[in-house]
Amino acid sequence: MILGETEIQHFLRLAQQGTEEKERERALVSLRRGLQHPETQQTFIWLEGSMRTLVGLLTSNQALLQLEAARCLHELSHSEQSAVAEACLPATSYLLTYLSGHSSDFIELCLYTLGNLIVESEAVRRQLLPQGIVPALAACIQSPHLTVLEALGYALSQLLQVKEAPEMIIPSVLGSTLPEHILRLLQPGPKLNLGVAVEFAWCLHYIICSQVDNTLLISHGGLSTLGLLLLDMAGAVQRTEDTGLELLACPVLRCLSNLLTEAAMEVVGGQNQLEDERVVAALFILLQFFLQKQPSLLPEGLWLLNNLTANSPSFCTSLLSMDLIEPLLQLLPVSNVVSILVLTVLCNVAEKGPAYCQRLWPGPLLSCLIGTLASPDIEVVGQSLELLQLLFLYQPEAAKDFLQQSGLQVLERHQEEAQLQDRVHALQQTALHQ
Repeated sequence: MILGETEIQHFLRLAQQGTEEKERERALVSLRRGLQHPETQQTFIWLEGSMRTLVGLLTSNQALLQLEAARCLHELSHSEQSAVAEACLPATSYLLTYLSGHSSDFIELCLYTLGNLIVESEAVRRQLLPQGIVPALAACIQSPHLTVLEALGYALSQLLQVKEAPEMIIPSVLGSTLPEHILRLLQPGPKLNLGVAVEFAWCLHYIICSQVDNTLLISHGGLSTLGLLLLDMAGAVQRTEDTGLELLACPVLRCLSNLLTEAAMEVVGGQNQLEDERVVAALFILLQFFLQKQPSLLPEGLWLLNNLTANSPSFCTSLLSMDLIEPLLQLLPVSNVVSILVLTVLCNVAEKGPAYCQRLWPGPLLSCLIGTLASPDIEVVGQSLELLQLLFLYQPEAAKDFLQQSGLQVLERHQEEAQLQDRVHALQQTALHQ
């Protein structure tokens, strides 16, 4: 229920001055339920002395009252109003201090509360940084309690997403023990916990996206850990349909994709951090799983395949030697975004030269390209033209086959489109002179 000033004052007075601990605890429970409503939250923060009283109860020596006071703060932290988060500033130093306590339930509650406050207010973050939030979080990561680790992952991910993170937060995180422990918690095996892994995979994603120092993560074995996790996820979806691993797949695929843009493939191969065929096979198992269960994740998997094949002949060889071109082509009808990514991967393969183009053509690719060239989407057509240009360059027979399949008539449909005119004309000339 929504509480007014009188009721808030009544419950605070009872919680502070009640004669029995149970009575004081019940008063805080009633206050907490009221604080679930935005109207009560606003009344509470503007009521003189209310936060001071709540912080006093948070720092009392009675564990049950402390816990209920922390739950009240947690309700306040859910507010989307920065004024409510800033009203909680007097409590933040105590919430940080309690992270080193002995009660896992209390630590978990403090972490979730801090995570909520972090995201809502820059003033809160300005106060928490000098108070030592990064070292405090780093100390928590060695907790044996999975609930604490999951809450820690949540709080850290909130901190890593804020606008000032690349300049003010991520350097401190990278300078702490957090990266190596994050990678430890993502290592596949019987100790891997899905909830914990999902939270820390997103943390790793935000760190990588900042591009502050991704070579550090690679040197800590980031690529090999993520690659092994990819293999583990592929094995899991083969064993059972209901794994929940799609929640983990998205951040893991993004982490791998973005790390690969940082690392030259020759260096990656030299460090043996990724094994070509196993990674490609695992990725295709996941792509088939996404196609059936979670099509929205197909672009994530294909973006990783694009980054794997962009600069690596060995990954392109794996794609061909494992006969994965046809399964790749089967994804073309899913959406325009998926089509563009599939065609981009095929361009990566074709770019590697005549030996690779000979493996692409002849085959089902011709009829697929005739289909994608008929697409109303300019980007799909543009990427199809790019692939045809490479095939005509390295595999002249492709131009002859294309002509026999009425390819010129398909190209003529795009002659009037300003963005495509030059490429269409160049392809027509190439095809006719082969």
